[in-house]
Amino acid sequence: MLRGVDVSSYQSSSYDTTGLSFVFIKATEGRTYTNPKLTAQTRTAREASLVVGFYHFLWPGNLTAQAEYFVSKAPEKAGDILAVDWETTSDGTHASNAEKDRFLRKVKEMRPHHRVVLYTNRHFWLTVDSTSYAGDALWIADYVTAGKPRVKAKWRFHQYTDNPIDKNVANFASKATLREWAGG
Repeated sequence: MLRGVDVSSYQSSSYDTTGLSFVFIKATEGRTYTNPKLTAQTRTAREASLVVGFYHFLWPGNLTAQAEYFVSKAPEKAGDILAVDWETTSDGTHASNAEKDRFLRKVKEMRPHHRVVLYTNRHFWLTVDSTSYAGDALWIADYVTAGKPRVKAKWRFHQYTDNPIDKNVANFASKATLREWAGG
């Protein structure tokens, strides 16, 4: 199992990369929010030679506009991973299954040489999701033992805690294997 973290504007731009193989950085949310630390957090990851992923927090509605906004803000470098964060929004709503699927497909259409993955929590995956569509891979949040999420689906990334930061593991034999997969 490889170790990684995910960061957003709540974390430092110079987060600790010791022992990490990958990082997911929040890029955008909806159609207007861009993480103000995106550039600096990306620099930290690249300087540490991490495999880098960027994620978009999905809101219901305007899926094409959200996908275009995300792709316009997420850095485009070969081997970067793109992800959609599908969960309950701050106003208690969430994108539908069809919207989540459409967003994943639209991002893949716009960035065909990048892996596009779904981040969601165990509750959503087991009770809200009805299509089991996760693009190129599932990134599951379930706060249990690292690498042992309580889902039957094949997963590639597992967020196992958010204390004190979001920590993840990736189901790859080595960083080279992850980099090769991310490269398409």
